[in-house]
Amino acid sequence: MKAAIITIGDEILIGQIVDTNSGFIAKSLDRIGVEITEMLSISDNKKHILSTFEKLQNTVDLVMVTGGLGPTKDDVTKKTFCDYFDDKLVVNPEVLAHVTQLIEGYFKRPITQMNKDQALVPSTCTILHNQVGTAPGMWMKKEETVFISLPGVPYEMKYLVEEEVIPRIVREYKRPYIIHKTILTYGQGESLVAERIEDWENNLPDFIKLAYLPNPGRVRLRLTARGTDRQQLEKAIEEKVKSLDAIIHDIIVGYEENETIETVIGQLLSKQNKTISMAESCTGGRIASLLSAVPGSSAYFKGSVVSYATETKVNVLGIQQDLIEQYSVVSAEVAQAMALNVKNLLKTDYAIATTGNAGPSKGDSDAEIGTVFIALATPNGVIVEEFNFGQPREKVIDRASIKSLEILQKEILKIV
Repeated sequence: MKAAIITIGDEILIGQIVDTNSGFIAKSLDRIGVEITEMLSISDNKKHILSTFEKLQNTVDLVMVTGGLGPTKDDVTKKTFCDYFDDKLVVNPEVLAHVTQLIEGYFKRPITQMNKDQALVPSTCTILHNQVGTAPGMWMKKEETVFISLPGVPYEMKYLVEEEVIPRIVREYKRPYIIHKTILTYGQGESLVAERIEDWENNLPDFIKLAYLPNPGRVRLRLTARGTDRQQLEKAIEEKVKSLDAIIHDIIVGYEENETIETVIGQLLSKQNKTISMAESCTGGRIASLLSAVPGSSAYFKGSVVSYATETKVNVLGIQQDLIEQYSVVSAEVAQAMALNVKNLLKTDYAIATTGNAGPSKGDSDAEIGTVFIALATPNGVIVEEFNFGQPREKVIDRASIKSLEILQKEILKIV
């Protein structure tokens, strides 16, 4: 079963807002075995919408459309649906009653004609009732393709997908199973990982596909199996993951999307009843942000000092001025002092410190742009490593943050 996703709105095309709807819809359809073949963002233009519908007609089973259902003149989706299906707009009494109750009962204001017009829908459409908003969804079929129109407001779209669209597809269509397994690796680049697992990849069965999803400092390996026997697919995936683990066990840190390295570190720290703090300069709080985003991180993450300026290192962390003058603010010596001092300041078992020149200028140090010192204070001492992450600036910050967590994880595992 194949589907295409269309987002309608000039605000998306000019970058005024980011399209998050397509990703949510794609994941929701994928979970029930629907394959996504296209994602398109198009303007609020009737001719453009119609030509896109005609292009997709009978090439996919489902066309999921979001946006353009509002009450203003620039929202043209309902009228365009009428043109495409040779239909007309009529007032749906149930939708009108819902809109009236929402406006007058909840918002406590008189309903306007523009509000009432939200109840206008194509006469032959199946209504997808929107309990959290005023714009109903629409389900219409032409020849071999179903066109589903949903509001562009994310929480309204999500409600309709979860409560109306997915249950209806499950009831009315027979679908294959799609099983995903994502292996999270850290510390080696995409090309090196690919070289290590080349023979393994070449021996994958035809129904299992491998995708490389690289990010700075990490590579996700996503296995996807498609077929009609769920148990067979799951067994095949697990066998392949087990054989992969035997090849690259040293760089695998977790599985599935929710087990990022920061999640794994949190599990390890919680298991050992240990705590972590950090003093960040060039990473500007990025490491703290990663760790604190994990639910339950307050059990082990005690805090961070973003000592971006040299005077903050001196006045808050207590780094000696003569140490900075002797070795420079970007140095192994200063990184070590930062880690030790924040560890003592926040009374934690582990502490990370970063100092470097992320660019584009050198700041308070003459160290080469891209140079970063990462220090890790542990219960047994301090580790300091020097790196050059190149450019641009964002790459340096991302790679330094991930590398810091990688160093931390390896040290924690020594005690497990």
